[in-house]
Amino acid sequence: MQKYLQSSLDEVQTKSEVENLINTNEKVVISCGRNGPMCLPVYGAFEVLKEKEKYSDIKFAVMPFDVPEATIIRELSECRSFMGLPFTIYYKNGKVVSATSSLQNVKSIKTTINESFL
Repeated sequence: MQKYLQSSLDEVQTKSEVENLINTNEKVVISCGRNGPMCLPVYGAFEVLKEKEKYSDIKFAVMPFDVPEATIIRELSECRSFMGLPFTIYYKNGKVVSATSSLQNVKSIKTTINESFL
């Protein structure tokens, strides 16, 4: 499978890959975006957090916004009012527990993780 995003994170591109990821991991965060200035810092923040022991139980992944099956994220009711990329979705036990959009830094992602998972 060709990777579209500039990230060392696992990249999902299909609905079945997303479903498998969220159904086989208790805590999952997926950022759905492009290789742009608002998205790349989020992927970088994920890469930093992925290496931290405190967040070792969280599966971080990315999904290209423009692949056809990204509708699994783009069409979530939690994303209805989003205006900027990336769409970042936090899943716990297969359910959406939080969603954010646009540029995020490590601190803001940690805050959302702590509110959603801990």
